[in-house]
Amino acid sequence: MRHIVTAFFISLSCFALCDDSKQGHSKHGSAFDSGMRTKPWEMKGIGSSPFPISTKSSEVQKFFDQGNALLHSFWFEEAERSFRWCLKLEPDNAMAYWSLARCGFNWFSIGAPTYDDKDFGRYKVFLKEAVKRKDKATDRERMYIEAWENAYAPNEKERTKVMVDRLQRIVIRFPEDVEAKALLALFNISQGSAFANELLIQQVLKKNPMHPGAHHASIHNWDGVSSDQAIDSCELYGKSAPEIGHAMHMPGHIYSKIGMWHEAAIAMDSATRTELRYMNERLALPFETWNYPHNRNYLCYIQEQLGMEKASLQGSADMLAAPRDPEYNSTEGGRISLEGQAATIRALIKFERWERVLTPGAIAWNDKDEFSNLVRAFVEALAYNGLGKSAEAREKVVELKAFVAKLKGDQKESSELDLMADVSDGLVSLGEGRTLEGQRALLNAADLEQNLRSRYMYTNDPPGMPWPVIRLLGDHYLKQGNSKLAIDCYERALKNEPNDGFSLSGLAQAHFADGNRAQATTYAGRLAYVWSQADPNLKWFDAVQKLNLNAKPIGVTPRKERQYRLKDLDSIGPMNWQPFQAPNLQVLDRDGKAVRLEDFKGRNVILVFFLGDACVHCVGQLKSLNDRAAEFEGLDTTLLGVCSASPASLKASTKLDQASIQFLSDTAHENARRFSSYDDFEDMELHSTILIDKAGRIRWKRTGGDPFMNVDFLLGELKRINGPDKD
Repeated sequence: MRHIVTAFFISLSCFALCDDSKQGHSKHGSAFDSGMRTKPWEMKGIGSSPFPISTKSSEVQKFFDQGNALLHSFWFEEAERSFRWCLKLEPDNAMAYWSLARCGFNWFSIGAPTYDDKDFGRYKVFLKEAVKRKDKATDRERMYIEAWENAYAPNEKERTKVMVDRLQRIVIRFPEDVEAKALLALFNISQGSAFANELLIQQVLKKNPMHPGAHHASIHNWDGVSSDQAIDSCELYGKSAPEIGHAMHMPGHIYSKIGMWHEAAIAMDSATRTELRYMNERLALPFETWNYPHNRNYLCYIQEQLGMEKASLQGSADMLAAPRDPEYNSTEGGRISLEGQAATIRALIKFERWERVLTPGAIAWNDKDEFSNLVRAFVEALAYNGLGKSAEAREKVVELKAFVAKLKGDQKESSELDLMADVSDGLVSLGEGRTLEGQRALLNAADLEQNLRSRYMYTNDPPGMPWPVIRLLGDHYLKQGNSKLAIDCYERALKNEPNDGFSLSGLAQAHFADGNRAQATTYAGRLAYVWSQADPNLKWFDAVQKLNLNAKPIGVTPRKERQYRLKDLDSIGPMNWQPFQAPNLQVLDRDGKAVRLEDFKGRNVILVFFLGDACVHCVGQLKSLNDRAAEFEGLDTTLLGVCSASPASLKASTKLDQASIQFLSDTAHENARRFSSYDDFEDMELHSTILIDKAGRIRWKRTGGDPFMNVDFLLGELKRINGPDKD
């Protein structure tokens, strides 16, 4: 029997507060209930971008500069923590409120059609508070606040245009303000000439050659426009902010678009490991970190391009095994689940693992979701076709087209849904022996893909399809013995994915078949270079090896790159997410006896931090857990409740007489702080529910102003962690 002990430690604020409805909630309102609620620390390696503001405190200026540097790398969560501390020290600081607003009202969100209160309500509050105080600010500071006030006005339709205009005014009025120029360069992307915008970026870099925001803006400025123009900033951005994963992630966007796959992998892998190290140190789970899933999926894609099938599939499997959350990452969806699913599907198709695709459970399809059903029909059509089962494949194509028609409704414009339909129809037609129909469908699909790319509706970030569609026609022509048409298709494919190993393999074979041994040897050498770390026995590599060309590796890249080797990056941290060890637990039971997490070794431990027996909500949560005690016990789970009451108070409480929950004392809040269940901004305890496995690793947690009441979710996660068998 597999035993897993889950410990819930409930740490709640003060043991007895008069207004129960406010326990664990910010006295400043709901806007402050979300986000980071623990004290910031001085962060190293995040880049330098000083932003002087009106303040009498050197500590406020220090943390404002820290938050500003973090915003330049889109680390919004940590930036908010720094700005919150500025407010704690100076509650009336208008610029601290302004920057808190920037954590939500930023370059990402400026194009949003609406700003609903659910996602943006708190940032509206922050901006309103900044505007209320702008008359006390300097002229320069007031212009910054008004830039956001005007751009994010409720009825404004051209937000980006307004923002660019307002920032431009600051640059003209204060020409030495480097930060205004850096912000203008970012918001001005895609608003005009990329070259003109780069000139503005260079002004910033002339003053501060390692300005993280300028290098970040340069990468976005050229990404997909003329990507090789951003190579210099790619080389410097990570160096300017080496402890920020996103600073290494962004160069990977450029490197993958220009065929520097090894450098792209080093960038994305370094970013992934840096992010995971931070997450482990700060008890952050994947669903709480917006950038991690995108980064890991992107790394999976790059590893595929390097022929590293096993590493890619391991990454997607780890994403799918990451904790679920009923709000952020449910079984049915959530970003990390979706990214993991996409990476799995892409790799299985790209490496043609058709039997595995059709193995029940290999892909966790969501039958309740129509888009998931559509993708399943597409994937299974390809798999049946790849296995020579044309009748089954055609049935899936018919099913797919019906889903496409239903989901598109009255929409006339072609989309990726039509692309999937055309590709599957083309490949299955070829499998049925209907060559002309198959070629026509694939040519239509290739044209549609190029059209989508030209409209920026389809990018390699990573791509929606496992391959450039034209490559599939190249494979078909190669198989048919038409080497010249195959060469043309593969060369076109390389324009969409430079140095794509699959196309390089096709070109080596096609040129060899065409009698051009020299060209075949060149492409074989290029393949050997790109796939220098590839898994053994990949058919595309083996087919070229059988030509006996004896080609030496040839790197054809815009700039010389390093070789990607997994072990070379081990010193940074882990590449794939694994549950992290829980902090030390040192509490006292009702009799004053010391209790540690190690005492529950071999069982799952659920640690609940609660606010005391005066909190009605806490008592309600404890009762809901106690009512299901038998189910928790059946899943080898121990329930623990921790609060700041003394052991004697706990023993005397009649409200906490829960036989199935062990209550523990944390009078000085030391444990609450270690488990991030204490609000350092307002000096009060928070509600936390933490699930810890038998190895003492945190598998899931929730902290905030309200206790977590979804007991069914907790039991479901325990079952998932325990696995299908308990023996």
